[in-house]
Amino acid sequence: MVRLVQIFLLLLAPLALLACVFVINRTFAQASGGREYVVRMKLPEIGVPADLPPVEGPRDARQPLVVIDAGHGGFDPGAGHGRVKEKQIALQIAREIRADLLAHGDIRVALTRDDDRFISLADRPDIARRLGADLFLSIHADSAESDRARGASAYVLSEKGSSEAARRFAASAAESDAASARRVNGIVLDAANDAVGAILLDLSQRGAQEASAQVASFLIEELADADVRLHRRHVETAALAVLKAPDMPSVLFETGYINNAKDAAFLQSREGQGVVAGAAARAIRRYFARRADFQ
Repeated sequence: MVRLVQIFLLLLAPLALLACVFVINRTFAQASGGREYVVRMKLPEIGVPADLPPVEGPRDARQPLVVIDAGHGGFDPGAGHGRVKEKQIALQIAREIRADLLAHGDIRVALTRDDDRFISLADRPDIARRLGADLFLSIHADSAESDRARGASAYVLSEKGSSEAARRFAASAAESDAASARRVNGIVLDAANDAVGAILLDLSQRGAQEASAQVASFLIEELADADVRLHRRHVETAALAVLKAPDMPSVLFETGYINNAKDAAFLQSREGQGVVAGAAARAIRRYFARRADFQ
């Protein structure tokens, strides 16, 4: 009889332990309002790699693709004026440009970021290149030591920056094997024929620079027509890391000086963001309207 009681108790112990776990779990669930912890994961769209943003707009891949880059983000706020942060203004304007372009239905759009997160400078144009973008537009808000500086600007890559980008691109290609061969505008640059590769890269780079300058010129013109204050009435050049894609038209759009009270107020307002975004969207549509390959 004693033996049977011992066996019964041994069998009962695991059941008692499970009952305790169940009671504790129910108690904590009730304490949190009856809701248990749920982990939600946002899955990428079909056909889009997990580390690339979705492409919105027409499903026809022959339609031009613009990648809009909202500068800074996450732990990098960019320039600031009180509670106003560059990363917030850049994202709001990027979203406005996207909405304007999608409303016309003839241009595909992707944002490098659609939330408050950090993306490294090198990864931003790389996202555009991997998506096969026809244009890369990076949105920022400038800052200066003097709070009297005002106005929007458009930058393209300088000749010095262009040469540096070409050297870096060639160096990275020399380290790659056949499985990860260089591609410029869809053409593989075979390491076995460096002379041809250099010519193709140079031609592609010149074409990208000319296209970048045209987009930036259209942007300046559209801003002027919309009575947006300009810092300078010509396209500026700089060796900026975010512009260093050798085979893709790239423009950096400084929407204004965030440390200037008037510019900051304009860029914070829905009206100001709409005016700036509208000018950028019109410049983009003008550029693609003149591209024979998108007629």
